[in-house]
Amino acid sequence: MAIWQIEEPESFFLQNLELTIQEEQRFQKIKGRRRLEWIAARWLLHYLSNSAERIPCVADEFGKPHLENSNLEISISHSQKLVTVVIDEKNLGVDIQLLVSKIKRIAHKFMREEESDSLVEDTMIEQLHVYWGAKEALYKAYGRKELDFKKHIMITPFFYDGKGSTKGLVEKGKFKASFDVFYEKLGDYMLVYALECTNASV
Repeated sequence: MAIWQIEEPESFFLQNLELTIQEEQRFQKIKGRRRLEWIAARWLLHYLSNSAERIPCVADEFGKPHLENSNLEISISHSQKLVTVVIDEKNLGVDIQLLVSKIKRIAHKFMREEESDSLVEDTMIEQLHVYWGAKEALYKAYGRKELDFKKHIMITPFFYDGKGSTKGLVEKGKFKASFDVFYEKLGDYMLVYALECTNASV
């Protein structure tokens, strides 16, 4: 895993990263700040891969990113000035979010009853971001879209302590997969990542 605080201009990453024709075409369609986040994520992915030659980042039929001709799993997330990348042999997902109080207004859309019952007033904002980040991470790990965060993704209630772990489950139809979920508060951000448990898929 690597986390990068973006302080460089777009030109820095372009000068140090050779994009494929397909990546260049996609990059040119991105507007605003997302351009900088997108290119920084690809640069960080190359840095973390420790490969002499850059391995292109491509998307499968569902839009899930992966390294071309590689068995390694990857996941990417960015928020404001931070971008994070995770590479592992296990299926995984990562999410990083700037802490914002407005998350309380949408909590009912992704929180299950037992998850909501675990919230503590003093740390509610942080806890909600862990739940949201965990569900985002599991959604990315599932990689096939069309998941309901409230119906198909379950996070085991936990005691929030700034840094810790819990469990996650994705269950939809005949698909079922369990995950180890880890979280850590980094300044004004919440980092959450999930690794699929061995032999957990059905």
